[in-house]
Amino acid sequence: MSKICQITGKKAMIGNNVSHSLRRTKRAFKVNLFTKKFYYPEEDCWVLLKVSGAGLRIINRIGLDAAIKQAVQKGYTQWEDIEVIG
Repeated sequence: MSKICQITGKKAMIGNNVSHSLRRTKRAFKVNLFTKKFYYPEEDCWVLLKVSGAGLRIINRIGLDAAIKQAVQKGYTQWEDIEVIG
């Protein structure tokens, strides 16, 4: 699975390192990803998600169920991609 946040859809971007002499070399701006377990009370199970720091704040603000439904609606993840643990 690639390094994409399942809640916000964030992924690595390509940019330039710019030196003092203004030479430019390609680089990747990577996402601040965490693999976290969340308890999903609606389904009475634990789910494993790859989320960014911004995704964690969204889950804290609107709740896990609403965040997953919003991510599926926007096309950032599918229900099949969410790993259920126990």
